[in-house]
Amino acid sequence: MNKVNLENVVRDAYNYARSFENDGNVASYIPELFKADRDALGVCIVANNGKIYKYGDCETRFTMQSISKVVSLILALQTEGKEKVFSKVGVEPTGDAFNSLVRLETHTHIPLNPMINAGAIAVAGVLDGRFPFSDFLSLLRRICGRDDILLNERVYLSEKASGMKNRAMAYMMANEGVIEKDVEQVLDVYFKMCSVDVTAVDMAMLGSVLANDGVNIFTGERIIDSEHALIAKTLMVTCGMYDGSGEFAIRVGVPAKSGVGGGIMCCVENNFGIAVYGPSLDAKGNSVWGLKILEYLSKELNLHYFSGSKIKEYF
Repeated sequence: MNKVNLENVVRDAYNYARSFENDGNVASYIPELFKADRDALGVCIVANNGKIYKYGDCETRFTMQSISKVVSLILALQTEGKEKVFSKVGVEPTGDAFNSLVRLETHTHIPLNPMINAGAIAVAGVLDGRFPFSDFLSLLRRICGRDDILLNERVYLSEKASGMKNRAMAYMMANEGVIEKDVEQVLDVYFKMCSVDVTAVDMAMLGSVLANDGVNIFTGERIIDSEHALIAKTLMVTCGMYDGSGEFAIRVGVPAKSGVGGGIMCCVENNFGIAVYGPSLDAKGNSVWGLKILEYLSKELNLHYFSGSKIKEYF
């Protein structure tokens, strides 16, 4: 089999995405996010050959937003246990928007999965440490391999001031006993987790750790329990791209989690962590150009889990 040069593939994926009109919009419902450069774009792959391939705006900092839901779920599983976590949140996908109240109102008071806002707020309510946000930040820093990952104070305050729909969800869940703690304290943790600044390289590192069963390929350290990594990846497949998860599964076919800050984090089992950054979003909240990059990479490298072809070898 002819090997591919990942440097060239990453560059070509970037240029492929740029060839399309940017018809998305930067998130505006959180005012601070609206300040992002709508034409920014970056792609990074952390590969199992120990090399990092990146192109474009890979060092630009953006807030995790919903990508944080993967890390908060892992933290809750590792500190509180599977039984407790899934007594408060389900594991089923939803066709509703990520910030929808519909399911809480009409179906069940337990959120359908941890990848929607209501589910992530419920997960934040499960965390029982003295300083749950500090525990989250510590885990994220270990995963990404750097100690200077910090809260973006401006985005956090903007989210806290504008997050009335999230408050409605939280108080509904508190009314039904899903959240048993002080609601505003739980929301404060949730808003902070969403507002942590990262880069595409950081998120590709997260994808790499997940792709390698919870182990950092550079240090050999196990950071995430194998079962918890499996749970997170499975939920990323079914629920990770909001109500666009099914279409993404067909077009790209790898576990992924997006955020309205413009990031998408992916993992390719035993091979890659991939991340893209592009703050211009489609109607479902996913990066417009980021999706194009991932479609290109999936096709070029045979990444789709049902493609029937082996992932192409790389230098």
